[in-house]
Amino acid sequence: MSKPNEHHPKKFHGLWALTNRELKKWLNEPVILLMAVLQPVIWMGLFGKAMNLGNMFSSSNFNLNMPDITFYYPPASGNITIPGSVLSPIFQNMFSNIGPTVMQKIFGVTDYFSYMSVGMISFIVLFTTMFSGMSIVWDRRLGFLNKVLSTPVSRAAIIFSKVLNASLRAMFQATIILILAVVFGLQVSSTFTPLNILLLYAAIFLLCLGLSSVFLALALRSTKWETQMAIVNLINLPLMFASNTFFPISQMPDWIQAIARVNPISYLTDAIRQLTVYQLDVSSLMFDFAFLGIFAVVFSIIGILLSWKYLTK
Repeated sequence: MSKPNEHHPKKFHGLWALTNRELKKWLNEPVILLMAVLQPVIWMGLFGKAMNLGNMFSSSNFNLNMPDITFYYPPASGNITIPGSVLSPIFQNMFSNIGPTVMQKIFGVTDYFSYMSVGMISFIVLFTTMFSGMSIVWDRRLGFLNKVLSTPVSRAAIIFSKVLNASLRAMFQATIILILAVVFGLQVSSTFTPLNILLLYAAIFLLCLGLSSVFLALALRSTKWETQMAIVNLINLPLMFASNTFFPISQMPDWIQAIARVNPISYLTDAIRQLTVYQLDVSSLMFDFAFLGIFAVVFSIIGILLSWKYLTK
């Protein structure tokens, strides 16, 4: 006589089996795995270091060769002339710290690389979740999806295996980015602790949960991978550049600020910066997690319902 809960292990086993399959496919493709490592290296090594914005505000870029200045007094007292060679070092010293001061005011850090390299985590998470549904298009075309649907594996396991795969891949790549950023010169704040890494993973998971669920629902309705590619290419750049990934929201035009302030990428990026390079502001971090949590719940429900409706036809 069968026990009432004998099918529960199969559901959990199905979830792990499908997730393990996705991860093995990724790990068994050395080119894809290599690109996952090289992409952040290229962006941080070339873009991050080449955009040395702090040097733009260096005093060496200002013409501080002062002319001679003459103070005119009544004829009885004569005139006093101060040579420019005496004034130039004084003004040079006055503006010596203008670069770090301006960078701290605009970006919240004294070097752009620390600001940008942390934003690269959001960049990689965005691309990883967007392409998470791509594999299900191939599963449909190769007949694997129909075979899985004919097994006792629950429909929820099919959906969550894709979401979990995207989350684990994003966390793996985020770890690589952080390690490489430290090697390249990332300056963490004094409030950074190892516990912050766990919170960082939690923030990544929330964004992956919402985004990958929606893109999975879109992919299930695509019969060609070209359609999914077109959707991804249409959305990824606006989401990335209409956020604080590479530039502060406060310095953007007003109409872009309106988009950036409802963009979940902005809140993930701010949460990561709060946990790594900024002096931790607990209230700001809690707001970021609240936004990401609401986004994850709402969009995962929408994506899962749409996916479930398709898989149960």
